[in-house]
Amino acid sequence: MPIYDYNCKTCGHPFEALVRTDTVPVCPTCGSTELEKCVSPLAPAGKIEAIRMAHRRVAAAQGHFDHYSPSDKAKLMQGKKNI
Repeated sequence: MPIYDYNCKTCGHPFEALVRTDTVPVCPTCGSTELEKCVSPLAPAGKIEAIRMAHRRVAAAQGHFDHYSPSDKAKLMQGKKNI
């Protein structure tokens, strides 16, 4: 599910939303569907790794890495292995 940035045409509220292909995003402030899709800014290079590692910690806490061997799991959590 991709994350998109939107700006509500009705109330002007900017927000991000996870959007499935079969759903229509709605403004969380006013409930309007009259939205403008905006270009998302890129994360600075140093933050991309931190974001990726934060997502891996959440995935590990949820048990998504349980099928990996202990050594591969350790490598994932240190950022040494791409999945």
